Amino acid sequence: MQKNSLNKKAESWSGRFSEPVAELVKKYTASVGFDQRLAQFDIAGSLAHAQMLGAQGIITQQDVAAIESGLNEILSEIQSGKFEWLLDLEDVHLNIEKRLTDKIGDAGKRLHTGRSRNDQVATDVRLWLRATSDDMLAGINKLQISILDLAEQHADTIMPGFTHLQVAQPVTFGHHLMAYFEMLKRDAERFVDCRKRINKLPLGAAALAGTSYAIDRGLVAKSLGFDGVCENSLDAVSDRDFAIEFTAASAILMTHLSRFSEELILWSSPRFAFIDIADRFCTGSSIMPQKKNPDVPELVRGKTGRVYGHLMGLLTLMKGQPLAYNKDNQEDKEPLFDTADTLLITLEIYADMLCGISVNKANMRQAALEGFATATDLADYLVKKGLPFRDAHEVVALAVKHAVKKGCDLADLPVQELQQFSKLITDDVYQVLTLEGSVASRNHIGGTAPAQVKQAIVRARNFLN
Repeated sequence: MQKNSLNKKAESWSGRFSEPVAELVKKYTASVGFDQRLAQFDIAGSLAHAQMLGAQGIITQQDVAAIESGLNEILSEIQSGKFEWLLDLEDVHLNIEKRLTDKIGDAGKRLHTGRSRNDQVATDVRLWLRATSDDMLAGINKLQISILDLAEQHADTIMPGFTHLQVAQPVTFGHHLMAYFEMLKRDAERFVDCRKRINKLPLGAAALAGTSYAIDRGLVAKSLGFDGVCENSLDAVSDRDFAIEFTAASAILMTHLSRFSEELILWSSPRFAFIDIADRFCTGSSIMPQKKNPDVPELVRGKTGRVYGHLMGLLTLMKGQPLAYNKDNQEDKEPLFDTADTLLITLEIYADMLCGISVNKANMRQAALEGFATATDLADYLVKKGLPFRDAHEVVALAVKHAVKKGCDLADLPVQELQQFSKLITDDVYQVLTLEGSVASRNHIGGTAPAQVKQAIVRARNFLN
């Protein structure tokens, strides 16, 4: 009785079993709730596989035509929301295959010739991740353009540069922003590089050992736009390096955005008041009516930990698995999907948020006047007059100590007072003690001089184009 009941079920593998899967086990093991997002890629892979089977004479051209027609109809059903996803059918692959068989009969049953769900899912994930990597690169590009637009407006806006979160030397806001452009440039390079390893075809590896059918993996790879095939069948079905690498690149990108977010949060605080984030990216308090909370950058900072967790989860998932495929690998998709979703929306909202930032130049400049930001310039001034740098360092340290006691900046000290620390100081010293003189003097590639910032922006735009 159980056997007959089981045979009425749709499981493609049920012949070996004498009792149906428990309902709780179905819920526990099914992935269709989240892997259905792979549907269009599953269909693309199946179409390429069927065309190859037909070209090799493994199935008839009539079967190929029926499979193509059926899969295209199913794709339309999925895209229109009419497709019924069944938990009993476990995953995206069996749901589509069962629907295809219902539509076209035995031809649908021949589609799975020469492949396994092991190489099928590996192919689907790679196809999805390849497309997602392209979306990621587009998102990074959009954010870089927002950074360049803001940096261009503030190539000569002076602000304090910090080390240890203490005022160090004056820089321009444009120069500061361009640091994040460089970080994103490296992020983009990582995704481009990762995409190369994603873009290898596992299909044809079958369950783990390859197949006895005379398949043409190169034909399938070419049809799907892969650069080549995975050359070891065991590795092809069990490899998830590409998913880990994508998530690692995502984690590094989120690190950069989290650092940026921390600065936006500080700068928007009344204690800094360097910038104002547009209201549409902030919220208020339910109890304190004066509050304007920078929710978006705070959430970016928080979601960074979420992506880190996914990276550690994938590494842990893979670390103890013997070759080849194991059911553990079903757990790769949710962290991978969530990582991509998190990154894509973060990049989009960040690019828009930067367009809504207003800058308080006066507050930035006033902050740069505090903390003796031009002290290094005074030391350089003395070195240029012949004093060894270590001696110049000591002279300036004493001058700063004197200014601290007087409660003024170095530029406020009369030349006579400065000369008590070094007779090399003359009236021309005030040219280097000004903020404008300080930033202008860093006039080399990579420096904070406004002219260099503008050139860096031009190079960056040319690079993006």
